[in-house]
Amino acid sequence: MPKITTGKILLTATALWGGVGSYVFDWNETHIHNPKWPPHAKFHNAQTMSMGAALSGAALAAIWGRGAWTTGRLQVVAGAASMYWVTQLSASAYPGVAMADPPAPSSRKGPQTAVATTALTLNLVAVLLERRRCLGGR
Repeated sequence: MPKITTGKILLTATALWGGVGSYVFDWNETHIHNPKWPPHAKFHNAQTMSMGAALSGAALAAIWGRGAWTTGRLQVVAGAASMYWVTQLSASAYPGVAMADPPAPSSRKGPQTAVATTALTLNLVAVLLERRRCLGGR
């Protein structure tokens, strides 16, 4: 049985939130069921939701799967658990992007920025905790 540690719990939480959060917030009339969205916009929303679920699954399998807990494995876990959040932050850099559709106020910063930054900060803390354990056998 894999050892339960604070770092693994933090990585598990951010990976799960990346895999489930987009369905919680996008599977509704403001996103995937929005009649004003063209089908191709819905395609990209669906792709993003599926990517979050796939990255979450990869991270969870690497965290809790069999085998030694090494720095290499930790890097894979951290990458998979962070990629959804990194791409969410980078999205605001693209032209014409807003964090919400009208009638909500348009902004290049929104709650997504705070959520993604928090998730990445938790992942950094987790990596620092787990890296010491991998290197020192703790």
